[in-house]
Parts: sequence; structure tokens; C-alpha cells
Amino acid sequence: MTLIPVIDLLKGRVVRAVRGDRQAYRPIESALCASSDPLTVARILVDHCAARQLYVADLDALTGGSVQHGLLRELLGALAGIELWVDAGFADADAASALGAQLAPHAERIVPVFASESLRSRAALEDCCSRFGAAGAVLSLDRRDGKRLDPAGCWDAVSLWPQRVIVMTLERVGSGAGPDLETMAALHRAAPGTTFVGAGGVRSSDDLARAHAAGAGAWLVASALHDLQLPRQPR
Repeated sequence: MTLIPVIDLLKGRVVRAVRGDRQAYRPIESALCASSDPLTVARILVDHCAARQLYVADLDALTGGSVQHGLLRELLGALAGIELWVDAGFADADAASALGAQLAPHAERIVPVFASESLRSRAALEDCCSRFGAAGAVLSLDRRDGKRLDPAGCWDAVSLWPQRVIVMTLERVGSGAGPDLETMAALHRAAPGTTFVGAGGVRSSDDLARAHAAGAGAWLVASALHDLQLPRQPR
């Protein structure tokens, strides 16, 4: 199972996600990182997971503010060779392309995450996959408390999904409630050739093993790392 560490950025600091309730996020308090400085936290998490990707949720952008371009540029400069999966509330491919233009010459290491809660239409999803390629874009299928966050109908557009799809169960993020294996297994049955990336609820290596058995090829992790619930990964 591939681990992809996550940092949630709010007003220039790393915060702890709590069940997807962005109003409740506070600067991270971590047993692994004695800081909420983004560069410090990112370096420690990437090293702990022996990761080649880092997922960055820009909460300023996700809550209607501006993308934190300067901070993203600093992360790209500090993490040589690391791919940044960026969720900044992209409504369409133009928004993601604009971010890439702002972050040149590092644009080739930016992977846009197109979230079902943010995309404006099914046509926008199709355009995103066309312009970024099935292997270049990531789709996040978002849900909270059993309800799909999906105004564009992405969940049912299986033929439009890119190669990598995140299964984002928001009420389990930062909850320690365990992973949503039922949804993962159902989506894996619907699209067995897709690489599914889970998000939310993981508490242990046993949870990761069960998630892998359900069809997950990777998992987004944050709280379990900060709480020392997952061991350091070998390089």
C-alpha cells in the first residue's frame, strides 16, 4: 500500500483536519512534528512515508479565498522530485492550468485534484481529463455522512474517470473511525482497472491492509502519522 501524506494549509500554516469541518481546523499539534510550519511538516511527513507524492489541500482556496501560490512555490522548491497533488477547489481545467502557469518552472510536478464537490459540470470533468490526460489528472469522489458532494454527477460518470480516483469520506477524516471499506469495495467493483486512493479514518497498519484488500492502491494519511499510529516506511 502506497502512503501519500497530506498537509492542510490554512493562512500559511498546517492545520489538523477534523471530520471535514473546515471551520473547526486548528494549527497542527503533532507527536511527529513539533511545528505547524508547512515546509517543516512536509519534509518530515514525506521522509516518514518514504513518499514520492504529497497531497496539499489549500483551504484558503477551498473556502473562497485566493490560492496560496507563494507557499506552494516554496514547497515545490524545498521538496525536489516530489509530486504535489493540489486540491484548490478547481471548478474546471482552466483554473488548474492557471495554477500551473503561476508555478512555472515547477508546473510538471503539480498534479491537479479535481474534486466532485468543486467541479462545475460533467462537461468540465470530461475537459479536465482530456487536457490533463487520464494519467495526469486525479478525480476526488467526495461524500459526507453518506451523501455525495457531487453537483456535476462525477460519481456516476465512470467512463470519464481518470486513472487515479480518490475516495474521500469527509466525516472520517481526522476521526479515527476506521476507513470506509464498503464504498471502496463498491467502486473497485465498478471500475476494477482504476487506481483508487482512499482518504479518511485509517488508524493502523491493519486498517491499511484491510483497505488494500477492499481495492485501495494508496491511502491519504495525516492524523495517523501525527499520532504515531503508522510506522516509518523503509526507503
